[in-house]
Amino acid sequence: MILPIYAYGQPVLKKVAEPIDKDYPELDKLIADMWETMEEANGVGLAAPQIGKSIRLFIVDSAPMQAEGEEDKGIRQVFINAEIIEEAGDDCSYSEGCLSIPDVSGDVDRPEEITLTFQDETFEKHTRTFTGMNARVIQHEYDHIDGILFTELLSPLKKRMVKRKLEKIRKGDVELKYRMKFVRG
Repeated sequence: MILPIYAYGQPVLKKVAEPIDKDYPELDKLIADMWETMEEANGVGLAAPQIGKSIRLFIVDSAPMQAEGEEDKGIRQVFINAEIIEEAGDDCSYSEGCLSIPDVSGDVDRPEEITLTFQDETFEKHTRTFTGMNARVIQHEYDHIDGILFTELLSPLKKRMVKRKLEKIRKGDVELKYRMKFVRG
């Protein structure tokens, strides 16, 4: 089932999400619905706060972000209760966007390597290091479960440039490009 995506301005997007355990109600269905929602919106990641759930859960499919011919270097992974334990490497800049903030993008600096602990959909615990585009997509989704939006990481000039667009999204004055339902402020 395709779920509504919560747009910029919704309070759930600014909350630090809560950890969950294997008894979370209908978790398998929620994860399946998140995959379907993300794919319908042509996204590469989706965090539970973006669908109105303030829980530490996000999904990533970074294959579309890989260089042509290197899609196999992407990951398709469920992350539950993730915690970044180390950042390494130089900060790299890349233009990011977000399903909750349509038609807004901007350069965000992020470390090129991260190590995190997380549980998968079976609640098996993992500690893994991710680099490049995989690390970037994970960090973007991880920010969502910490109540951080990519627009907060933009340069002061870019923040001023997108301020009016963000206000229009919050008020619902923007025609959204996805064929899905949005929950707006």
